[in-house]
Amino acid sequence: MNATPERRPTEWPHADALLPPVVRELPPGRHEFHKERLMAQIHADTEQSTRSAQEAPGPERPRASWWRRPVLVLPLAAAALAGALVTGSALMGDDETPGLATGPLLTTRVAAATTHGTGTILQRASAAAEQAPAPAPRPGQYIYIESVTANTYVRTRDDKSEVVSDKPHRRQVWESPDGHKGWLIEPGNPKGGITLDTDVDRDAAYDALVTLPKDPDALLRRIYKMSEGQDNGPDQAAFSMIGDLISESYPPAGLEAALYQAAAKIPGVVTVDDAVDAAGRHGIAVARLDEVTGARDEWIFDRKTLTFLGERSVQVKEPKHANAEDRLIKPGTIRFTSAVTKRTLVEGMKELPSQRS
Repeated sequence: MNATPERRPTEWPHADALLPPVVRELPPGRHEFHKERLMAQIHADTEQSTRSAQEAPGPERPRASWWRRPVLVLPLAAAALAGALVTGSALMGDDETPGLATGPLLTTRVAAATTHGTGTILQRASAAAEQAPAPAPRPGQYIYIESVTANTYVRTRDDKSEVVSDKPHRRQVWESPDGHKGWLIEPGNPKGGITLDTDVDRDAAYDALVTLPKDPDALLRRIYKMSEGQDNGPDQAAFSMIGDLISESYPPAGLEAALYQAAAKIPGVVTVDDAVDAAGRHGIAVARLDEVTGARDEWIFDRKTLTFLGERSVQVKEPKHANAEDRLIKPGTIRFTSAVTKRTLVEGMKELPSQRS
């Protein structure tokens, strides 16, 4: 078989009257997807031995390791479901389900941001993306994305809360072009990985991305419509959605370039002169500050080629309307970081690019 050229790199009801402001929402359709994954993990966790539960040091704030980014405040129904996950997660602990290793707290110097040159950088990134090979998947092929990633979160044990970070680790995702079949291998999940199969249509699936317009103005209008009601304001929601569509996804030919041109039209987009991805690669970042959370989402590009390297979210100031736990995350903390190290097509689920002949 021929080797494929490698790519470079929700429905939960809102209850605004009952909840504090939502700090980071997921794009439409994602909540149901994650609900199914939560339920699958709960089922798997409850099959572990009760002995492990007795040996557990105490309940931690629940996290779902198949989420690439932390969700700081969940909608009411999702919070209840996540609470149910605690019961199952407390049963984890044997060799079949190793937890994510914690490492040193991820921090960085908060670099200054400027609007000067941002449009030029995004135009150069668009030109680089336009030149990158982007073959369409053939029937039966899967999209394979490998990355290095880590999250920072508040861990609570015995009524004591502290901010901790995952040790940056390898993440492997396989997904069918329609987004309905997939597999995830990542530390913290059962040995061998977990299924990502779902009946929910995903905005970032290849077949969905193909339907998006390539004209930057039309594309931006679509992005605003798709992200309506998400995140903290329409501009931040649009920026966040574009970030989701260029990170753990496989944009069809011409779309990645159009997404960068569309992003240049969003108010508040800035440049950060130096940013480091999860693999330790330095680059230049295009970013936007969420004034509510105080976190700045950064897309990191190679300084010379302007190809996409990865993304991170950095706390740059105190959040508004935060609860006591969120106030523990101080400016300079890296809340999330990711580096795309492989993005290509393979012939089947769980096949590695190195297995192609």
